[in-house]
Amino acid sequence: MSPERLKILFVSQMPASPPRFGAQARIHGLMSDLAQRHELTAVMLLDDEFDADECRQAMQAYCHEVVLVANPNGGEGIGKRLLQLQSVASTKSYERLRVTVPALQRELDRVLKAKRFDIVNLEFPFLAHCNLRQAPAGERPPRVVVDSHNVEYDLARQYARGSKSLERRLYYGANWRKLQREELKAYREADGLCLCSVADQQRVAADVGDVRSVVIPNAADTVFYQPRPGDARPDGRTIVFFGLLSYVPNIDGVIHFVERIWPRIAAAHPDARFKVIGGRPPQSLLALAGPRIEFTGFVPDLRPHLAEAAAVVVPLRLGGGTRLKIVEAAAMGKAIVSTTLGAEGIEAVPGRDLFLADEPDAFADAVNSLLDDQALAARIGQSARALAVERYSWSGAARALETLYRAILDGEADRDSHTREAAE
Repeated sequence: MSPERLKILFVSQMPASPPRFGAQARIHGLMSDLAQRHELTAVMLLDDEFDADECRQAMQAYCHEVVLVANPNGGEGIGKRLLQLQSVASTKSYERLRVTVPALQRELDRVLKAKRFDIVNLEFPFLAHCNLRQAPAGERPPRVVVDSHNVEYDLARQYARGSKSLERRLYYGANWRKLQREELKAYREADGLCLCSVADQQRVAADVGDVRSVVIPNAADTVFYQPRPGDARPDGRTIVFFGLLSYVPNIDGVIHFVERIWPRIAAAHPDARFKVIGGRPPQSLLALAGPRIEFTGFVPDLRPHLAEAAAVVVPLRLGGGTRLKIVEAAAMGKAIVSTTLGAEGIEAVPGRDLFLADEPDAFADAVNSLLDDQALAARIGQSARALAVERYSWSGAARALETLYRAILDGEADRDSHTREAAE
């Protein structure tokens, strides 16, 4: 049987805490809950955008040891462009080149050879080239579990198909195939795989075949994200979108909303306003700002902004996995209008827990119905909150991940026992 208290090493291309966007929120949510029962160590890359001291201090609150390694490829601008050009002539994907950092492997060697770990939890498949199956002399190497936030090659394939630029289509078209080869190899070699939705699980199964996998959807801190007595009441006119605004699906979704959906809402509700919350917006988004369209940039606390919102919109046309923005807005008791793809993997009942619409006019009409009827918006929000508490809390997600760990470790122990019995 696996030990009651596991020793788990989390390896990631980004620090988990403090969580500022979706990917961080998933890692932080799972790690902080697991740390209540197990001993966690973290070895993670640090891009230029992160403050090392802030991240280390936040993660030391729940980790036994935190190792942060500066990523020399972790900046924007000319360095990123040169690496992308290098990837065109390489057999490796841009994503793999970006996180190939010798200093990271040296730290992994040191940590893994100094202490035995039961599990290495690898966030994303991009670092699967690292040597993670190491242990002190005479000890068993750890088992490796990959947490796939998206099926990354499928997402890159969507970019290739959807890009309006011939140059981008050619680049993404070549890169997603490299990414697919690397990602599928990582999945095949792992002892276990976590996916964010049944749809993602089916996509991987079609390409990989027999691999131990579980669906662990994104979740929310339903204690932190909840309606509070002191919050402002919904103002009946503010529509909110939130997310990391350097992320291609979010950029596409906001542009699509402003160009194809917003005019119908604005005509029906002259006092309506659209608030876009998130860091690192490109100029293509900032150019859309106006008297009734606001870009706030990063905000340290989403809750006041969500509290006053009449509705939250998720007009996404690209992506995979499950959207943290939906479960966090649901936990806040907000009425949500999403595309079908935007709500993929969320076990919500359309018309009860949220509204779904894929065509621009239908999407606008759903938003207008919420602006017209605050009682309807409140009823949808209350049902969304109940769904989030019942099915999408980090505590439940972390327990499911822990179950996967133990199934892997206990299955291995059973095989060892049968081998010994056969030898005797």
